[in-house]
Amino acid sequence: MVINKRLEKWALLSPALVVLGLVTLVPFVQTLWLSFTDERITAISKPVNWIGLENYIYAITDPDFIEALGRTIYFTLTSVGIEGVLGVAVALLLNQKFPGRNVLRFLIILPWAVPTIVNAIMWRLIYHPEYGALNSFLWQMGIIPDYQSWLGTPGRALNMIIFADIWKNFPLVVYISLAALQTVPMDLLQASRIEGAGAWRRFRTITLPWIMGPLLVVLVLRTIEAFRVFDIVYVMTRGGPSDSTKTASFFVYQEYFNYLRSGSGASYAVLLAAISTVLISIYYIGARRQAQG
Repeated sequence: MVINKRLEKWALLSPALVVLGLVTLVPFVQTLWLSFTDERITAISKPVNWIGLENYIYAITDPDFIEALGRTIYFTLTSVGIEGVLGVAVALLLNQKFPGRNVLRFLIILPWAVPTIVNAIMWRLIYHPEYGALNSFLWQMGIIPDYQSWLGTPGRALNMIIFADIWKNFPLVVYISLAALQTVPMDLLQASRIEGAGAWRRFRTITLPWIMGPLLVVLVLRTIEAFRVFDIVYVMTRGGPSDSTKTASFFVYQEYFNYLRSGSGASYAVLLAAISTVLISIYYIGARRQAQG
């Protein structure tokens, strides 16, 4: 009986597993094989040679790739960190009762509903050095003496992209946190308030541990998504100026499609997939500990 139930479960899952294997496993195996070769995209057909780990050795010692990986880590930690703090703070505010709360809850989701490409184009226009809204606003307020090139300065461009990414994605953290806040027992909060616990202590000892599970899920999913960032960088800066916004995913794109080195490009892609797997493993371990705790 137990065996029949197990077979029934696998039979129901088999169509999804077949589709998943065709769209993910097969391309990954092909990419993995390609990463051990010296294949290049050329008009003239050339024999493909097996070169073993040569691409990987070159990749982990490539200073340009290491710098791109460092920018990606900075982008991920900064963007997700600010989204987490800002999202929880806004969720706590929207969890309070005040006039217009429902309208504000509706408006706060609008940035997340905007497609990433549209969001990138919008912020590129806002940052425009000649007619951008940001320059106009800051200049009229007397904050800046002259119009600035927000995306044209190497030390500033990546942070401006991070700001645009935060604006789009922090509403997701807000709504997940807000949904978790609805489940916090009010009697615990009332009892702690009667015992003299302040707002910070109530948040630290009751509210935060209670919402930590859902918050962990959304932050880890955002971490994986931010680590693979490509589209917003492609639209806003194309990796410039002076490669200051070139992330790891954009580096792989250039290696494969600009320089036509498909073999080495595949090795970079496999390395990024391995790092993403580590992130997923951290999430899985953290989620299991949260469930057991």
